[in-house]
Amino acid sequence: MMHLLSISDLEYGDILKLLDLAAELKKNRGQSAYPLKNTSLAMIFEKPSTRTRISLEVAMAELGGHAMYLNAGDLQLGRSETICDTARVLSRYVHAITARVYHHETVCELAKCARIPVINALSDLEHPCQLLADLLTIRERKGDFEGLCIAWIGDGNNVCNSLILASAITKMKLNVACPAGYEPDSGILSRARALGCDVMVTHDPIEAATGADVLYTDVWVSMGDEKEEKKRLQDFTGFQIDEKLLDHANPDCIVLHCLPAHRGQEISGVVLDGPHSVVLDQAENRLHTEKALLMIALGLD
Repeated sequence: MMHLLSISDLEYGDILKLLDLAAELKKNRGQSAYPLKNTSLAMIFEKPSTRTRISLEVAMAELGGHAMYLNAGDLQLGRSETICDTARVLSRYVHAITARVYHHETVCELAKCARIPVINALSDLEHPCQLLADLLTIRERKGDFEGLCIAWIGDGNNVCNSLILASAITKMKLNVACPAGYEPDSGILSRARALGCDVMVTHDPIEAATGADVLYTDVWVSMGDEKEEKKRLQDFTGFQIDEKLLDHANPDCIVLHCLPAHRGQEISGVVLDGPHSVVLDQAENRLHTEKALLMIALGLD
């Protein structure tokens, strides 16, 4: 693997290999092996972050490497220096780049010009690093992927897009429930269906949640959508994962949320903090899957 721009850059065997390594790293956390000693990671952040920044920095530190946080003010990225020139220069300094950006084209341009691995740590189109943690969490709780039914409730955003592709790769059934006008990317849906994904898009949360093994949601107002907040809160009324919706899922259903969560909006506090919720395991697994991803990207697995 050279770059990870989309979760679909990985085949099923690649995902299983990465998850196996992540599980091993999780089990043996704290043991003194430093496979990334003398390696450096440039972390480009156009958007603020909690889990992404901390998990990547801790991952590099625990593997013996060094991570450098570079926010938009630290770089001339796309301003007085082209994205391509930034990628070329960083390729002479560091061993890999992660980028959390507004526009997917930015991470694609970095990958086109870099001589080192580039990892999409979030763009407006996809969030593959999040999906790797989600898949590890699902496998820990459910054992296998094939035959599982996931219901996404809410905005057809970047996480939803990656979930659609991941479901296609792992042969999970996916139901997406979103208000009209907030559907997932049509190109993503076409790619997933070409891969044989069993995906249903509906405007009825109950239809999506019925018989689900996994319920998943995200915030209704993402970074960059703040000007639409009032309209979005109105449009998403009825799309909350609460106890009533949970009753339509399978009794052993697990609930995912990539965080941060707004209790009382996309998810009720009772569900988020309840026995079906595995969101803290999901958040922790960002660390372990990103360790595995970095090792594989740098050819050190």
